[in-house]
Amino acid sequence: MNSKCQCVELNDGHSIPVLGFGTAVPPEFPRSKFKEIIKIAIDAGFRHFDSASIYKTEDYVGESIQSKIADGTVRREDIFYTSKVWCNCLHPELVRSSLEQSLKKVQLDYVDLYLIHFPTALKPGEDEFPLDEHGKLIFDTVDLCATWEAMEKCKDAGLTKSIGVSNFNHRQLEMILNKPGLKYKPVCNQVECHLYLNQMKLLDFCKSKDIALIAYGVLGTQRYKRWVDQNSPVLLEEPVLHCIAKKYNRTPALIALRYQLQRGIVALNSTLNEKHIKENIQVFEFNLSSEDMKVLDGLNRNLRYVIPLMFEGHPNYPFSDEY
Repeated sequence: MNSKCQCVELNDGHSIPVLGFGTAVPPEFPRSKFKEIIKIAIDAGFRHFDSASIYKTEDYVGESIQSKIADGTVRREDIFYTSKVWCNCLHPELVRSSLEQSLKKVQLDYVDLYLIHFPTALKPGEDEFPLDEHGKLIFDTVDLCATWEAMEKCKDAGLTKSIGVSNFNHRQLEMILNKPGLKYKPVCNQVECHLYLNQMKLLDFCKSKDIALIAYGVLGTQRYKRWVDQNSPVLLEEPVLHCIAKKYNRTPALIALRYQLQRGIVALNSTLNEKHIKENIQVFEFNLSSEDMKVLDGLNRNLRYVIPLMFEGHPNYPFSDEY
């Protein structure tokens, strides 16, 4: 079954496939091989692709999508494509041009979803990670409500169908929701979410505001050294997960994915393994019992794999709050 067959309706009337494919890969991974990975994912049934300008993969993803449109496998309207504005482009006058650059790279007239990647603004300019003479990030101060107004204008211009946020805590979400003259609510908040960080409070808050929660790191992340402590526990080695996987005759990854879908969460999975790509699309073929869902709830440790320490000290650092 294709992921496009199961969608969540967003608060602006559009819908999003509940299973997505993440496109962040290490810089050393061969880009030509990555293009093949995207084609394999499309052939397997994936229709939702999550990207961002900072990933440096948008042109490769775009080439793969275009080739699959050209050979008749999919139409543009079958694909749900997400991009994100990076932290050095959060000034309102920079948001649209950032989106237009992404559109050019991915060879699309519009994206389906455009997100504020992080609420932490950095100094505008060519450097995506601007550093001072001491090697510290140069922060900037931006009114996120003004940034949001620029996002709304991108939607009005037809450059994106929906707009949302990523890595926001509940206070930052409330700030947008309470903005005077708000035209469009965020349709989603994309955050790290998995069995060791089930985001129960944030999920309940988002549901109460009709905001979809999109989960990255669902399988415990790809454990890239730049972002993840290599001494942290490996999620897919969790004994309880293996026990439940054996019960259902499924892989631990499928159980971890299914858990999120049954919570009403949009789950992004990221793998560079062809076998795993084809396995993960099978998440629609079974259901977990309510008892097993409770057991999996109990694995929560409030453990973050992705901790962008370089943003610590920023007034909008999102991970200072409880949720």
